[in-house]
Amino acid sequence: MNLKKLLKEVAACEICRDHLPLGPRPLVKIDGSARILIIGQAPGRKAHESGVPWNDPSGDRLRDWLGVSREVFYDDPAIALMPMGFCFPGTGSGGDLAPRPECREAWHEQLLSAMPSIELTLLIGRYALDAYLPEAAGRSVTAAVEGWRESFPRRLPLPHPSPRNNRWLKRNPWFEREVLPVLRTTVERLMTNPLAH
Repeated sequence: MNLKKLLKEVAACEICRDHLPLGPRPLVKIDGSARILIIGQAPGRKAHESGVPWNDPSGDRLRDWLGVSREVFYDDPAIALMPMGFCFPGTGSGGDLAPRPECREAWHEQLLSAMPSIELTLLIGRYALDAYLPEAAGRSVTAAVEGWRESFPRRLPLPHPSPRNNRWLKRNPWFEREVLPVLRTTVERLMTNPLAH
């Protein structure tokens, strides 16, 4: 199946309609020439309402981590966005609910095969780590991020950039000191020279 047709099918997906409090609104950004893939959790309420992934304070911080502008983040085909769950899952007592598992089962493999040029995959938060970083199994997110060199440069585990994690960032200053400069340098290299290997 070609990518255009696949993305139309994703946009029309209603697999878990009955479990979504605001209904389905799949949010992905995929291009066949993408070099950087960002796998997060699921869109938040603000992203759902606007129809734009990462369109909230978490997205602002993520773009700062990457060292890219909003325009580059959304318009450059080198960056792809494929969350674990494509639609807003609803809110619980501790924040947004877990991403629905149906998206990964139905779409991830097809979308990944449509992006053969990915050189760096950013795994943001527990759900992405569990799915795509086997060496993080049984570890805390902190331990997985501390061990980032084990999977880099192909994959990079990251904490969630949510304001809810401000305390984590203060407790772990090594993250901004050690990980972010490497992330920004790698993103810049892949954006300015997308054919580099």
